[in-house]
Amino acid sequence: MKQKEKVTAGITRAEALSYELRVKEVMTRDVVTVTPSDKMALLFDLFQEGRISGTPVVAEGKLVGVVSVKDLVDALRQDDLNAPIGDYMSSCLHTVLADDLLIKALEVFSQTQVGRLPVVDDDGNLAGILTKGDIANGLLKALQSDRTEEEIRRYRASHLFEDIVSDRTSLILRYRVQPRDFSNGGMASAYVRQALLRLGASLEVARRTAIAVYEAEMNLVIHTINGGLLRVEVQPHAIFIEALDDGPGIEDVELAMQPGYTTTPPEIKALGFGAGFGLSNIKRCVDKMWLQSRPGEGTQLEIWIYLEPGAEQRTIETIFDRMIS
Repeated sequence: MKQKEKVTAGITRAEALSYELRVKEVMTRDVVTVTPSDKMALLFDLFQEGRISGTPVVAEGKLVGVVSVKDLVDALRQDDLNAPIGDYMSSCLHTVLADDLLIKALEVFSQTQVGRLPVVDDDGNLAGILTKGDIANGLLKALQSDRTEEEIRRYRASHLFEDIVSDRTSLILRYRVQPRDFSNGGMASAYVRQALLRLGASLEVARRTAIAVYEAEMNLVIHTINGGLLRVEVQPHAIFIEALDDGPGIEDVELAMQPGYTTTPPEIKALGFGAGFGLSNIKRCVDKMWLQSRPGEGTQLEIWIYLEPGAEQRTIETIFDRMIS
């Protein structure tokens, strides 16, 4: 079963930045906290003075819960303001790591509908708090800085190899992606973006490529049995991305292309991954996409980003050359 797509770029700069910024770059570090033994009455002044609607609950430096205005209202209804916060706090926690990409936090917000996310380090210690307001402010600052950086660079992606004379010139990057390796998920994307910027690619091209690589990479992490291979080929006229795996394959490719459709297991969704927008996000930021998958056999995803006028025809010629060589 095959599906071919011709699309145009549709990712905004703000969306692209969510694939680059880390949670620690936008989170609030100076966090007001309470302990499980504190009284619920304490929250009245705490919420009013801090102009907040919730706060983490910590015990011996470890995050153990979150208490919100809703919990305070419940205690008021029960005339139970002298009760310890531990009786009313929520211990079913949704958290993010300080080093997580912002896109991960956005997916957790989308799936859980919580108002705030505690940020923890690798040892489970509270490192900060993240709200949607923090994200908005962080993106705004990054956008302001971003415009200045783009003006300073003034490189054109179509001239990546302008000083090299050769019949066929390309740079090939390969990455082996392991299944369920969420700690390293997104690393290939970061490496590819860095390589493109060092070659002189524009921020737009580097970001479009990085988003496509990230989503393809995370699909391998989430859905494959044995992991897979990511291959990125940078040519003077185009960037070609290929993702390969040997299973389990996609039952219905057309359905899988629909935004929001996902077969991600619940335990992985609970981690904030697999919201079902990976393939549709790729479509929005590339020029051409080709997907082939067979249940039980595996999936092959091919992506093209064109760097100059006439690049599509030259890409076809390059593919033909490979076939006959």
